[in-house]
Amino acid sequence: MKSAADSDATRVSVRILDKDYFVACPSDERSDLIDSAAFLNTRMKEIRDTGKVTGADRIAVMAALNIANELLRLRDRDHASLSETGTRVRQLRERVETALQKGQQLDL
Repeated sequence: MKSAADSDATRVSVRILDKDYFVACPSDERSDLIDSAAFLNTRMKEIRDTGKVTGADRIAVMAALNIANELLRLRDRDHASLSETGTRVRQLRERVETALQKGQQLDL
């Protein structure tokens, strides 16, 4: 049996703010890593090009904070959507159960 260390990992070169980084990742995640690096590179370039933030480390932190903020907002929106869906499903279930008890035809 293979351990995590023995898994089919590959080294992938990504370029972020004109600097190359080599990252080990499973072969089946290579494309996702390249896409993630391209996304991060774009975001970091946008921040750098504003001229308000200098230094790669500060640009990286600002990009990370912006991306984390977006992720949290999307998560909150997804939770709200799931809650609304759950409420709607409960309402429909109650209507169906009531109609079945009364032996009525139900319009959904």
